[in-house]
Amino acid sequence: MSKSKTHPGTDWSKAAIKCAIEEKGASMAQLARANGYDKPRTFYNVLRMSYPKVERIVAEFLETTPEVIWPSRYVEPIKITPSIHRKVA
Repeated sequence: MSKSKTHPGTDWSKAAIKCAIEEKGASMAQLARANGYDKPRTFYNVLRMSYPKVERIVAEFLETTPEVIWPSRYVEPIKITPSIHRKVA
């Protein structure tokens, strides 16, 4: 499998996701149809952009969480605390 599965903080590659699904005995298209997607192409969008509903479906099928497969999509935003403001004359 892809190295991306073993390095935390790195998203799985498209090939690794497809391969993991196929190893469990399905294809992306079959997974899409089984979850009510008449057009599997819509389901494939998860491989290139955030699609939370489909991310959960794929992750559940692979017995993991979306955060494990796509950690970059679930990064906590950096909170910047303003420093003491100086008054400008």
